[in-house]
Amino acid sequence: MQSPFTTALLRWFAQYGRELPWRGIGDPYGIWVSEIILQQTRIEQGRDYWLHFMERFPTVEALAAASEDEVLRQWQGLGYYSRARNLHAAARQIVEQGGFPQTLEGLRALKGVGDYTAAAVGSMAFGLPAAAVDGNVYRVLARHYGIDVPINSTHGKHTFQALAQELLPEDEPSAFNQAMMDFGATWCTPRSPRCVDCPLAQTCEAYRTGRVNQLPVKEKKLKIQERHFSYIYIRYKSQVAMRRRPAGDIWQGLWEPLFIEDAPLPDLACPLTMLARGVKHVLTHRILLADFYLAEPSSRPDLPIDYQWIDEHNLADYAVPRLVEKLMELLQA
Repeated sequence: MQSPFTTALLRWFAQYGRELPWRGIGDPYGIWVSEIILQQTRIEQGRDYWLHFMERFPTVEALAAASEDEVLRQWQGLGYYSRARNLHAAARQIVEQGGFPQTLEGLRALKGVGDYTAAAVGSMAFGLPAAAVDGNVYRVLARHYGIDVPINSTHGKHTFQALAQELLPEDEPSAFNQAMMDFGATWCTPRSPRCVDCPLAQTCEAYRTGRVNQLPVKEKKLKIQERHFSYIYIRYKSQVAMRRRPAGDIWQGLWEPLFIEDAPLPDLACPLTMLARGVKHVLTHRILLADFYLAEPSSRPDLPIDYQWIDEHNLADYAVPRLVEKLMELLQA
């Protein structure tokens, strides 16, 4: 028998659910791409990226056949580039095994797919009765049931996953998961939730006890690391020195000009023009502060072996981090 919570939520969704381009398409590939994009991206931005990505790679076969550079270039500006690399690798897995997996176990075996994404794709594409629990779901359930277990603790994750699974109607898993996402994103929001006209207000424990702004509970965040470095854009005879960032650090596989961190600026036998100082760029657990320089030497300087000389008019073909985009925008201005 369906719980009153689930009944009220599905009734709300039928009236207020968002219209999104990947909903109702029945295509596991398109649904999967949308879920990967939305992992760390607001839906307003993610919608446009999804449309462009699907236009460029309309099938999983097209994505699998592309080069990593092509995929990263299409992803540029979304950040968290490991998502794009994993998406590309998983597309090749899918093609190699002859089609999209239709079980939770098969979905979880794909590169970059965890429990949430497997449940979201499985429920929306194949009707699998699996609850997809993300930040929106944690917030809705914590408030409605008055749960103060930290959502980022092991116990909390198990608690909320079990509760969501208990509430999920096996005959409507897709509608339930999408309703939870939409309700948390548009109604039961982190700040200024719409409690007064909320269809669940009468049974909401946080609303009854005045704890809406105190739930959900999180354990202390990781310490934010601050990094300082410099980029030197070296232009020589219409070419620019660039390298692909190596594994083991941020922005793996993206391209950048001469990168200096924890070392003095090199002698390039020419003046350095400062373009900007202390440009701030914020990542999840890091704050980056970068100085930008331009160098135009009269002879080609010796650089580390991993740098290549690229025709400047071809730079648009190379995927770069947002911070490097800022440097290039300064040069164009």
